[in-house]
Formats: sequence, C-alpha cells, structure tokens
Amino acid sequence: MKVIKTKFKDLKIIKSKIYKDPRGTLREIYRKKLLKENLVFDYYTTSKKNVIRGFHFQIKNQQAKMVSVLRGKIIDICIDLRKGSKTFGKSFKIVISDKNKKSIYIPRGFAHGFLGLDKENIVLYSCSNYRHKKGEQTILWNDADLKINWGIKKPILSEKDKYAQTLKQFLNK
Repeated sequence: MKVIKTKFKDLKIIKSKIYKDPRGTLREIYRKKLLKENLVFDYYTTSKKNVIRGFHFQIKNQQAKMVSVLRGKIIDICIDLRKGSKTFGKSFKIVISDKNKKSIYIPRGFAHGFLGLDKENIVLYSCSNYRHKKGEQTILWNDADLKINWGIKKPILSEKDKYAQTLKQFLNK
C-alpha cells in the first residue's frame, strides 16, 4: 500500500496493490499503522450510473472516512469545512474505481459526495465514528458557489440531496 498526500491537510489517497492467483484476487484497503486512525464502523452502498450521493457530513460525532470502490467507478468529491484550514470551502476531486485500486481517506471536518459512473457501483465506507442521524447535514450537490463540475446535468438524487442547504446557508447557522 502507498499513501499519497494531497494539498489538503490530512486528506490522503491510498493506492492498494492487487494480489492475483488462480483463485482470484486479494486487495488490502486499510492499515491502521499507515493512517493512524481507528476505523470502527463499515458500511457499503450500491448506486446506479448517474446517481449522486452527497455532500454529507456529521456535525456531532464527526467521522473520518476511508472510501473505496469494490465494483465500478465514481467521481469522489470532498469539501473542506474545517474553519481555519488553508483549504476551507475548497473541494477535492478524484476518480476512484475497482480497477485503479485507489481509496481516499477523508479526515473529520469534510463533507463528502460521489457520482456513480458505471452501471453498478459498490462503495465501501470505513468510518471512525458511528452514524449520528441527528447530527447529519447535507450541502447542495450543485451549489453555485462551490463551482464543482460533475459532468452531468440531471443526476439521480435522493430528496435529502435535492433540497439540501448551500454552503452559505450552513455557515450562517
């Protein structure tokens, strides 16, 4: 495994190695000694092509996340919401897939979202904290102030994501 630093403090790309033999493959996704993070809660989502999930985050019980694609391909985007950070309000964008063997480690204080690019996309989340529904927040996927080019005009969205707050609305609360 290789850890690649980004311009965003503590936001990291993890490049895994695939081990193949006649039975199939093995891919390491997480090593505590490389990230020094205690990930305690895993879940996965399945998403069709053109589904956008996000931008989600928790105010209470913030979570660091490791996001990996088990099947498919996604555009993964994070927004830095850490006040005082040099990259506050800026976004980071990367394509991750089962083929490029990349994962992204997202520290606490970021909002996260992705766009499914393949017919079927299975995304694994490993989190440092459990879900805290009352502390969940969402930023609008197409907030004009964020200037994020998803490459799609009419995504498939949940009601929660369709009517989310803008970054300015969140900051004014």
